[in-house]
Amino acid sequence: MKGTQLGEFEELVLLTVARLYDDAYSVAVIEELGRRLERPMSLGAVHRTMQRLEEKGLVHSRFGDATAERGGRRKRLFTVTAAGEQALVEARRLRNELWSEIPKTAFGGPTV
Repeated sequence: MKGTQLGEFEELVLLTVARLYDDAYSVAVIEELGRRLERPMSLGAVHRTMQRLEEKGLVHSRFGDATAERGGRRKRLFTVTAAGEQALVEARRLRNELWSEIPKTAFGGPTV
């Protein structure tokens, strides 16, 4: 398994895969991220990121059943692995720790 450090976009894609659970395929991830980030997502960027996450062992992919709506093609579905869950837990722990240690005066007003 490659390193498990997550870049910001990798973390967002991995969280989205976890959020979509059993329906996490490229187009669904793009739609969910685009809706939440309120900006268009590149299919290529999401595909590459999901491949990278799989190479790192943070997601696993499998092919779903062929569907008529996709012209008989099968969706490649992704699920978060135990290592992916651990990477997300660690990223959240680190972020929360950093947020909690920001002095109240750091932003010139009340904490966020």
